Amino acid sequence: MTSTLTPPSTTAGPSRVRRVGALARGELRLFLRNRTAVVNSVVLPLLLVGAVPALDLGGDLPLGPQLLTSAVGVTLVFLTYYNLVATFVSRREDLVLQRMRTGELTGPEVLLGTAAPSLLVTLGQVALVAVGVTALGEWSAPVDPVLPLVALLGGMAVVSVLAVASTLFTRTPESAQITTLPLMLASTSLSGLLYPISGFPDTLATVARLLPVTPVIELLQLGLAGRTWDGDVVDAGGAWSAAGLPLAVLAGWLVVGLVAARGFRWAPRR
Repeated sequence: MTSTLTPPSTTAGPSRVRRVGALARGELRLFLRNRTAVVNSVVLPLLLVGAVPALDLGGDLPLGPQLLTSAVGVTLVFLTYYNLVATFVSRREDLVLQRMRTGELTGPEVLLGTAAPSLLVTLGQVALVAVGVTALGEWSAPVDPVLPLVALLGGMAVVSVLAVASTLFTRTPESAQITTLPLMLASTSLSGLLYPISGFPDTLATVARLLPVTPVIELLQLGLAGRTWDGDVVDAGGAWSAAGLPLAVLAGWLVVGLVAARGFRWAPRR
């Protein structure tokens, strides 16, 4: 007897990459139409980066590594983290996230596509500062090129999941200015971005090293200039030896953020 089974369809829906890409392009167009968001995301972080060396708050990093470290720290806190909290809450309150989940997009795809513009601007800001450092003649070969890359990508992942978690207690886009303030203040004042941790009292220094952005700053300083958090100068091998704790702290915050993000709400509270 001849089988009458219909062969499986060879027509597949859009791939995951194409779905996320389409959503990211739409979010990027919305971002570019908002002039206030563009100015806040592009101009203000650059001004803050330029202000950090001018403040001369201590530390002995060369100008090039100092500018790049400032660029990553400032953009992660003031651009990536804050923008993502405000964007996720805005899309949630407008029921956009809920509608997107009724289609082919999965939850992680919705979040990644929505976050893509802020993440791309973050990478662009860091690249722009790197070009500026090179133009100023302040660029020097990093002690280890892998550690800065791990710091940047790991920092982007951590602040992204923390932004998702922060939406749990952020009811409106406007209230994001308040709910994000504790992490932003702690990350800028205690991470080593503005002032070396080695100048803090021992107890405060220990606490500061456990904050989410501090390991990013430590890894950048180790990889770019071979400087440990307490000012010692090390080579590539020493940089990796000193990177154990910041890598563990970064991984720990990533796990904490992922666990907390499981409670993310796709629809507004009524």
